[in-house]
Amino acid sequence: MSNLFVANWKMNMVRPQARAYAQELASEIGDGVEGAELVVAPPFTALDAARDPRERWSIAGQNVSEHAAGAFTGEVSAMMLADAGCRYAIVGHSERRTLFGEDRQMLARKLARCREALVLPIYCVGETKAERDRGLTTAVLAAQVETLADDPPNDPLVVAYEPVWAIGTGLAATPADAASAAACLRALLFSRSHVRILYGGSVNSGNAAELLVAGGVDGFLVGGASLDATTFAAIARAR
Repeated sequence: MSNLFVANWKMNMVRPQARAYAQELASEIGDGVEGAELVVAPPFTALDAARDPRERWSIAGQNVSEHAAGAFTGEVSAMMLADAGCRYAIVGHSERRTLFGEDRQMLARKLARCREALVLPIYCVGETKAERDRGLTTAVLAAQVETLADDPPNDPLVVAYEPVWAIGTGLAATPADAASAAACLRALLFSRSHVRILYGGSVNSGNAAELLVAGGVDGFLVGGASLDATTFAAIARAR
């Protein structure tokens, strides 16, 4: 499987900015980046504007409802994401867990809705600084992986390790930190037939190559650095 690089724009960019970004990214990567699969996760309103007509990158939803349909004002279903052309959806990002109180039961339902709509989930895990300081990283990852208990083991899966203490702080995990977490996750997910492990947390063009090679990961979920198309392209070319 190719390495996977996901640009998570979070709550940034309106449609004209998304279109300009798409044009710049297309110019940067030409016919594509060899050995790399690129994904852009814009806000829902910019999904179409961020799309590539030549399909050199896929589109992802930053979130998805736990419900298939119904009277849930403001929610976006997995089927709606699929209809909008999304191949992926981010599930369980730490900002959703901490700011919006998403728990394991809700995340399990979100994963199930993604599978029903044939949208591939990017499931996020990671420990806080307090948990890390107490030596609980492995226990936290194990508990978060339990959410995948009912997820079909033969379906492709992407798991993004994002230590909460590294998101938006400028404090990226060391390659040894990333490698340790990736090894732990691979052991926990040994029964899965197709899984890719990503790292996320203050990834930039300067540390991407070392994290990718020495960190034992299959790509990155990139936040702030992905808002610049040139930087995101440089991260995707990291070797």
